[in-house]
Amino acid sequence: MLRLSRPRAVLLTALLLALPLLGSVRAEEPAAAAAPAASQVRVTTNMGEFVIELRPDRAPLTVTNFLRYVREGFYTNTLFHRVVANFVIQGGGHDATTLKLKGVHDNVFNESGNGLQNKRGTVGLARGEPPHSGNAQFYVNLVDNPDLDPVSTRWGYTVFGKVVQGMDVVERIGETATGASGPFKSDAPLKPVIIEKIEIVGAPSAAATPTPVNPTPGQDNILSPR
Repeated sequence: MLRLSRPRAVLLTALLLALPLLGSVRAEEPAAAAAPAASQVRVTTNMGEFVIELRPDRAPLTVTNFLRYVREGFYTNTLFHRVVANFVIQGGGHDATTLKLKGVHDNVFNESGNGLQNKRGTVGLARGEPPHSGNAQFYVNLVDNPDLDPVSTRWGYTVFGKVVQGMDVVERIGETATGASGPFKSDAPLKPVIIEKIEIVGAPSAAATPTPVNPTPGQDNILSPR
């Protein structure tokens, strides 16, 4: 398990956030997206709840993408499948029942140059090695992780929100025992941490209607640079 005592370069290499390389990289600059109206979402897990304040003013494409999945009910019954103490918790991609990756929409353009930093409690978009390969999976920083921020020579990881309630729940998840489990070679909670639902705060209570999406071939091959 990676700890802060290890060099930050090792932490950065280990990040790439265990996300498979999904489809082709869309490196072209996309058209600007309208900022969504929702500003907060509540993440309900089997270990408690926490609330994320979204930043569409800084990461409009990423927030729009995230809210699309929220409105579709995509995150219901998914896992926090990766927990690295003193680093991040990551989830929102694997079905909690089958442990398989769920099909996703197109990748989103990397907005890591938006001025938001990977500070403790901030929420970012997970991705593979290609900079524009993020889609549904997200992570929460357990500590300040400046090496996930962009520099002039490389892309960073897009921060698009911050935990404003329930950080104690996030920290409890970050302290759960981990190891190899099912398809996960390491860093997986030995007792599953399940995302029961993610809902927009203040939105009318209604059953979500998932939009069918097709799994990308080869997406079961988890990127693991370690």
